Amino acid sequence: MPVITLPDGSQRSFAQPVTVAEVAASIGAGLARAALAGKVDGQLVDTSRTISADAVLAIITDKDAEGLDLIRHSASHLMAYAVKELFPEAQVTIGPVIEDGFYYDFSYSRPFTPDDLNAIEKRMTELAKRDIPVTRSVLPRDEAVAYFKDIGEHYKADIIASIPADQDVSLYTEGAFTDLCRGPHVPSTGKLKVFKLMKLAGAYWRGDSKNEMLQRIYGTAWAKKEDLDAYLFRLEEAEKRDHRKLGKQLDLFHMQDEAPGMVFWHPKGWAVWQVIEQYMRRVYLDNGYQEVRCPQIIDRVLWEKSGHWEHYKANMFTTESEKHDYAIKPMNCPGHVQVFNADLRSYRELPLRYGEFGSCHRNEPSGGLHGLMRVRGFVQDDGHIFCTEDQIESEVTAFNALVLKVYGDFGFHDVAVKLALRPDSKVGSEEVWDKSEEALRAGLRASGLEWIELPGEGAFYGPKIEFHIKDAIGRSWQCGTIQVDFSMPGRLGAEFVDEDNTRKIPVMLHRAILGSLERFIGILVENHAGALPLWLAPVQMAVLNISQAQDVYATQVAETLRSEGFRVHLDLRNEKINYKIREHSMQKLPYLLIVGDKEMAAGLVAVRNRQGEDLGQMSVEALLQRLKSELQTGSSTA
Repeated sequence: MPVITLPDGSQRSFAQPVTVAEVAASIGAGLARAALAGKVDGQLVDTSRTISADAVLAIITDKDAEGLDLIRHSASHLMAYAVKELFPEAQVTIGPVIEDGFYYDFSYSRPFTPDDLNAIEKRMTELAKRDIPVTRSVLPRDEAVAYFKDIGEHYKADIIASIPADQDVSLYTEGAFTDLCRGPHVPSTGKLKVFKLMKLAGAYWRGDSKNEMLQRIYGTAWAKKEDLDAYLFRLEEAEKRDHRKLGKQLDLFHMQDEAPGMVFWHPKGWAVWQVIEQYMRRVYLDNGYQEVRCPQIIDRVLWEKSGHWEHYKANMFTTESEKHDYAIKPMNCPGHVQVFNADLRSYRELPLRYGEFGSCHRNEPSGGLHGLMRVRGFVQDDGHIFCTEDQIESEVTAFNALVLKVYGDFGFHDVAVKLALRPDSKVGSEEVWDKSEEALRAGLRASGLEWIELPGEGAFYGPKIEFHIKDAIGRSWQCGTIQVDFSMPGRLGAEFVDEDNTRKIPVMLHRAILGSLERFIGILVENHAGALPLWLAPVQMAVLNISQAQDVYATQVAETLRSEGFRVHLDLRNEKINYKIREHSMQKLPYLLIVGDKEMAAGLVAVRNRQGEDLGQMSVEALLQRLKSELQTGSSTA
């Protein structure tokens, strides 16, 4: 007679084994209709799962995060069902849940078309309306392999054949379609009401470019139509804000095939870069960092000692000279250890903080490159802190405060904090990892921050705190990080003389605030839809003359503003003023300053802001006061 404990602590007793669905029905008809799955003693299961012993149970609905994942997971199978009905010769491969949706990869004799996508979505809707039950069965591995071979699903058979022979596998069936899956699933297709197929793409079987190219269909699924509408609106906004389009429109940068994943910065884009770099350089100086610079190419031996050659070689560009193997640095940490090792260090010097605008290169797959967001060559606002164990908490606490201040200066105030824990492939003992992870937790607690933990997502040398900023349309971007490393300093021979005259190995804290400067600029451009705030704008204002009669006066105005440190464009072209205003407005300049005969006679300028508002005439002195005030309120960097 199982006793079921519910999330509110109440209990229900049953005279015989009971399914999750029956427990939901005993609570209420509404919950029974809404139930998508159950969580039994922390494990997610189908509503058909039988509970025969005492258990803690939560009923999962579409209001739960797990419920939305279930909807998307089940929608991917519904899509595969629709594809098989419309294209029986297509073979089904792999189809996971991803952020905001799902995909499934198929092998088929011809490319799918947008018309095919529409037909598949229509068939999915028909299958969903039929409210077909989704049922689970279990087969021994070899029987499952034989089953899928018999129905011509050779990719599925290949996947199952990689499972140990003594294991059973679970299958899910809806109507005439059966698929391999661990589950769980929604109880019936009728639970899937809000979905949309988004796009087609190519994908290699098992992610290996040596294998067959498959066809990937991406889709999205939601609990409510308004959620789908909001998502599609965000996508529409993201399309408008695409930094690659804006980069071309605003003449910031370009990329080309001869240098994949590398950026050609134009003068305006480099102006933005310089503002950000100089800001971060002041952050370094104001917070006790010494700026250093390390070589781009370093002998393989050092990368072997650091552990990168073993754990990261596939992502490293390598070269050879005089029978020596070298790597172009993918990260800056081993170089900073060499700077630390160049002198005998005392405990009195710790914490010792190094910062570098370190140029790094990583051999990212060409298919994963994406404008400034995913590149092969990038610069990090990288820093490393050498300290004692006793200093970790205070250094992490100070960094937490600093990173939030910097994000605030850039206009990002919604920041999520995550703690990434030990991965399977790692260096160092479990004891060291325990100590490292707890040190970061202590720093977060001391900062008064809330966080979520990410098992298995730490770096190979240590756990890390991640800072995720949310942009103007609700997207999250991971930028800052601080990582505790007990391993690399010892591997690379770092030591300091402690108070008792013994040699000790320092702890190394890896930290970055913006991360890749390229990526951060891409985030900024998209966050502001190209209309960067005054302090960041590559050109802060343009001075426009109405006729050649004002050339000298317009030039004097521009020179006065430049002498005050502003980035000013002087447009003396013999064009109509409306044309010039329209053209510069397209460049999203914060201000346009127009001078005609009246302005020249009175020593004034007519001012228009980026929103097209006429702010009236004002003296250059009054304008400067306004600009400086805006800089002070817009960012503490002014």
